[in-house]
Amino acid sequence: MKSRKPARQSEEDLATLQAGLGHRFARPELLQRALTHRSLANELAIEAGGPQPRPTDNERLEFLGDAVLGLVVAESLFQLHPEWQEGELTRVRAQLVSRQHMAEVAESIQLGAHLLLSRGEENSGLRRTATVLSNTMEAVLGALFLDGGLEPVQAFARRYVMGKAAEQLAEELRSGAALGNYKSALQEHLQGTRMGAPVYRLRGESGPDHRKRFLVEVRLKPGEGEPGKALARGAGSTKKHAEQDAARRALQRLMAAAGKNGEAAEAGVGEEEIRDE
Repeated sequence: MKSRKPARQSEEDLATLQAGLGHRFARPELLQRALTHRSLANELAIEAGGPQPRPTDNERLEFLGDAVLGLVVAESLFQLHPEWQEGELTRVRAQLVSRQHMAEVAESIQLGAHLLLSRGEENSGLRRTATVLSNTMEAVLGALFLDGGLEPVQAFARRYVMGKAAEQLAEELRSGAALGNYKSALQEHLQGTRMGAPVYRLRGESGPDHRKRFLVEVRLKPGEGEPGKALARGAGSTKKHAEQDAARRALQRLMAAAGKNGEAAEAGVGEEEIRDE
């Protein structure tokens, strides 16, 4: 019979995670709870012979962490950008606390490797899904708050949640980009500079069904007798995500080239410049 993974993280594993979080827990049981997925809590309850009197998974901590994260990010943006109005603050905060971004934050500290799952979910790919990663990250932030107050959450958010992501969003806001909707922003930019319209083409896909990766290329729409110029390629877990990633990369390149050349109409990326990233 295949041995199961322990229902608790080892002290060594917890130490590694705490180093990434930048906080040593006075109550490590809070961190253990934050790492416990509902599937494992249910499995342990069944093995114990019945339901537990209180929930033992991380969903209550997730609820708390979501609220704390929103507060910390809102306060940081409020202090950093006194020139922004409510609408601008709200748009940027929404992107920073989004499921996609929080999943990326979780991946940056390899949080998925520490998630405690049931036997049935161990090989399902669940620990790599964006929803589970983002939810677990919020639960961990809830545990951080309960153990150390706002200070460790603020320190973590400054390092991982804000950082370059916040700077990039601020730059996009200044440029007039539609935050989070890079396809719309790219189309508006191309129309405004009379470069044409974008066309997205699927260039490949890889991975098992539960971990598909799609590669998409965005090009300018071909003209009469002229091939469409390649702008960028993007990747993602769905075709839509890959298209958004391709549009984001294309827009960044076009804006950077426009800044250097002083004319966005000359900012197209040549075929030789396209590469998988």
